[in-house]
Amino acid sequence: QVQLVESGGGLAQPGGSLRLSCAASGFTFSSYAMSWARQAPGKGLEWVSGIYSDGSDTYYADSVKGRFTISRDNAKNTVYLQMDSLKPEDTAVYYCNAVYKGIGYWGQGTQVTVSS
Repeated sequence: QVQLVESGGGLAQPGGSLRLSCAASGFTFSSYAMSWARQAPGKGLEWVSGIYSDGSDTYYADSVKGRFTISRDNAKNTVYLQMDSLKPEDTAVYYCNAVYKGIGYWGQGTQVTVSS
């Protein structure tokens, strides 16, 4: 069955870094655009970053541009989110999302907490 499993979340200090991974299975990963979204406590879901199926193009929300980097390894069916210069406002549950021709899948999320 389809699975998206996020990992790499945890506690980081302001200015620190974390690298999230999302391992996919059960579908043709290389055909799907992938993205990351997050939900902070008491707030709605916020799109963070996206990457084309072949990795040829990437997109970022203004709130993370210049600090986060999305990448993917189609041989490993995995998408990554490198998060640098973390801020307390980056605290949220981070979800990965796969989309292809109107079909979408979501992972269960991984918690990221940025605090001193």
